[in-house]
Amino acid sequence: MIYFIGAGPGDPGLMTLRGRSIIENSPIIIYAGSLINPALLEWALTDAEVYDSAGMDLTEIIAIMSDADSSHKDVARLHTGDPSIYGAIAEQMDCLDKLKISYEIVPGVSSFSAAAAVLKKEYTIPELSQTVILTRAAGHTPVPPEQGINELAAHKASLAIFLSVHMIDEVVEQLRSGYKSDIPVAVVEKATWPDQRIITGRLSDIAGKIKEAGMNRTALILAGPFLEERQQPYSKLYDSGFTHGYRKGSAV
Repeated sequence: MIYFIGAGPGDPGLMTLRGRSIIENSPIIIYAGSLINPALLEWALTDAEVYDSAGMDLTEIIAIMSDADSSHKDVARLHTGDPSIYGAIAEQMDCLDKLKISYEIVPGVSSFSAAAAVLKKEYTIPELSQTVILTRAAGHTPVPPEQGINELAAHKASLAIFLSVHMIDEVVEQLRSGYKSDIPVAVVEKATWPDQRIITGRLSDIAGKIKEAGMNRTALILAGPFLEERQQPYSKLYDSGFTHGYRKGSAV
């Protein structure tokens, strides 16, 4: 069996129990070496075959999986965060489908969840933002025109922008089409890693701060009013005057 495993944002403690169990019992491991915390490999079998996919192409990766399947060996394929978000697993799954090789996906904690956690923020503030948009700036991988950051900014939702910190000037310029210059922005580099860095600012000054800090990879850009200091209105869930299926609210 081939297991696509979400390795989480970095901290080994955020790997799921199922993901760790598969790593501990798989004779073959393929991991995204440029992104995965190497501490996760300490759980591997002492005689496990370990491959760093950073220098491999799709054909080479699938060849290892195919050979393992022919030998009835499990493969733990580690992807950073959650593999369903910018994990590039679709093409791997298509190849395995054609080869009739079985696989399973084990979800993981995404960096956008980890970033909110280290910032102590909630993306979905009542009456302020009930929508979270995960996106990226167009680069080597194109983005459909209607999904450009300038288009998405118009919704004034909570934005988590992946794989784009090296294009911070362009991102800021596109965000200006929907947000005022004083909208708060946070950039979290390597969330939950020991060398995690957080830079906060406003749309008007964040680009300069990022360039001064030398951030150009492995960072997530967050933007939106949810980053402001905590404010009302609060959720109705715990409002003493709100009635729901498990509690009768008090009279006002």
